[in-house]
Amino acid sequence: MSTAYVVVTVLAAVMAGFSGASIFFKAKFTVEPLAQYGVPQGLWNYLGAAKAAGAAGLLVGLFVPVIGVLAGVGLVLYFTGAVITVARAKAYGHVVFPVIYAAPAAAALVLAG
Repeated sequence: MSTAYVVVTVLAAVMAGFSGASIFFKAKFTVEPLAQYGVPQGLWNYLGAAKAAGAAGLLVGLFVPVIGVLAGVGLVLYFTGAVITVARAKAYGHVVFPVIYAAPAAAALVLAG
């Protein structure tokens, strides 16, 4: 296991965990755009839980690699869905944000191999 893999994986976990927590704590910078994109409020906690589970899975993956790979794939798929949701809402200026969160998860997958 390389140092780069550990650093990128921990960074991806921290970013996904922060993103999940921002939903749980109803941070304005997170929930206002969700409402604007048309994401039903009843789904917000599930979205936060998915991000938190992905973050935890990445950290567990440092010790059980298959869990980390599955968590990384899940996060990349999650944030790909977020990009699609933002684009469908025609908020093109916001597309960069889910990409920023997906990038370290994708990099962790590349480095895991």
